[in-house]
Amino acid sequence: MTQSRTHTCGELRLRDAGKTVTLVGWMENVREVGASLAFVVLRDFYGTTQLVIESEEMMKTVKSVNKESTISITGTVRERASKNPKLATGEIEVVPTELSVLGRCRYNELPFEINRSRDADESVRLKYRYLDLRNPAVKSNIVLRCNVVSALRQAMTEHGFLEITTPILTVSSPEGARDYLVPARKHPGKFYALPQAPQQFKQLLMTSGFDRYFQIAPCFRDEDARGDRSPGEFYQLDMEMAFANQDDVFAVLEDVLPPIFAKFGKYNIASSAPFKRIAFNDAMERYGSDKPDLRIDLVVDDITELVKGIDFAPFADGNTVKAIVVENCELARKAVDKLVAETEVISGCKPMWFKLGEDGELSGGIAKFLADRKDEVIAKLNLKPGCFVGVTAGKKSAAQKTAGVLRKLLGAAVPGHMDKERYEFCWIVDFPMYEIGEESGELEFCHNPFSMPNGGAEILDKAMRGEVDPLSINAFQYDLVCNGVELSSGAVRNHDPEIMIKAFQLVRLGEEDVKAKFPAMYNAFCYGAPPHAGIAPGVDRMVMLLAGEESIREIIPFPMNKNAQDIMMGAPSTVEQKQLDEVHIRIVEE
Repeated sequence: MTQSRTHTCGELRLRDAGKTVTLVGWMENVREVGASLAFVVLRDFYGTTQLVIESEEMMKTVKSVNKESTISITGTVRERASKNPKLATGEIEVVPTELSVLGRCRYNELPFEINRSRDADESVRLKYRYLDLRNPAVKSNIVLRCNVVSALRQAMTEHGFLEITTPILTVSSPEGARDYLVPARKHPGKFYALPQAPQQFKQLLMTSGFDRYFQIAPCFRDEDARGDRSPGEFYQLDMEMAFANQDDVFAVLEDVLPPIFAKFGKYNIASSAPFKRIAFNDAMERYGSDKPDLRIDLVVDDITELVKGIDFAPFADGNTVKAIVVENCELARKAVDKLVAETEVISGCKPMWFKLGEDGELSGGIAKFLADRKDEVIAKLNLKPGCFVGVTAGKKSAAQKTAGVLRKLLGAAVPGHMDKERYEFCWIVDFPMYEIGEESGELEFCHNPFSMPNGGAEILDKAMRGEVDPLSINAFQYDLVCNGVELSSGAVRNHDPEIMIKAFQLVRLGEEDVKAKFPAMYNAFCYGAPPHAGIAPGVDRMVMLLAGEESIREIIPFPMNKNAQDIMMGAPSTVEQKQLDEVHIRIVEE
């Protein structure tokens, strides 16, 4: 069997005319013109080449082979009479003298046309992912991912970071999501957990004397899928720095990421250093989100005091009222109704609206409730004729969240308010150390339990004495956001055991609890730990932004579906009773 190729299907040019070549690849398409004339498209990883069949014998061979079979051909390169400027090989064609089948496709019908696989139902694409990946448009995203990962590795190494791999089988840890558990065969009743992140290990590396660590780290979380989150596993650029503070971490990523986004991104404009820094509370007030899309020029105004006393239920005392002003808004009533409905679906709250007409009068929506305060409204919001004003109201967090959703939808819907073709980064800083848990109703850590509180032991002591509200304590925690997508979270770590104990006491956990939950890290810190800080940008989300994709599954080679199923491989699946017995597991039927 001859399969050694002399060239790829994307390599031949007019200068190669007259050469005898051997090509291999997939037979993508056959177009018959007569009894002994046909045009065949041969595709490999690198491109496509047109073959011309000019003999009855060769025609019989081609007709006996189904599309998507792999073949090897040997033939002569010649100039193409009808050139195709859209193809790199569009000036030449190859006339085969030999053709052999290397791998026969045994099906006459394919689940979808390869070059149109992205139009197929997602479940079909995932079931036949190996066919979907033959589509050059799909494959290009995976190639992009490889190139980005390579560039990240090179950049981190150039910045003095060592790539160190950390364990996959580890202990269950409260990272905020559900663990994937692995039964321990040699230890009945005990379980390993797949790491939600290498958090503790990378901090332990800092206590071990390593100065700069990074890893393209696999992380495992049993959580539901979203457009920007894949269930099961994901990868992040995990990094940690010893003897470092927040500014040190920022400086590294502000140097590493912009060139990569400018080089590999769909858009060639990316924020330069320093990235804009926005305090968490300011982000919620001005943008209605801790993941603001700064490509949108709209901001959120607080009009709670302005509408106080108006006899309208959403403006009742205790509610927060927000407004978003959109100049030169020519949205039709139908489009406005659609925006209102979409905002309600996403946020759970229905926004309101009104306009300032060319006649200087308020109209539409809730305008009648504001008529008596028209002048104050116009002055407060600096309204001009043609302005549209979106309004949200409710408890503070609900009003902010709804305003954030409405701002994002308005920015995309109204021309002139969103510069889409760029990458706009920002840091969200000064996150609250604590919050009231939605389910527990009690004080909980807001970001993670490993962060250093701003104010150290002193602020925690005051909180324990009741002199300071724990909810007012900020932490040295930060998020990196790009185009409204959270790329990563990070923090300056709490490396002092005494401060760590005090931080946990506020959430009803004592010293013994800390020692039990984090024994290695607590003990290591007792041997003299350096101040350290880190972050972990998500590789999958990063590549999704660079590729301009809406779904993260488009940039993962073999993604699961929304229900965390690999329908190509049939995972998760049942296993034999013998396997269950070996790991001391018994299935209890509900």
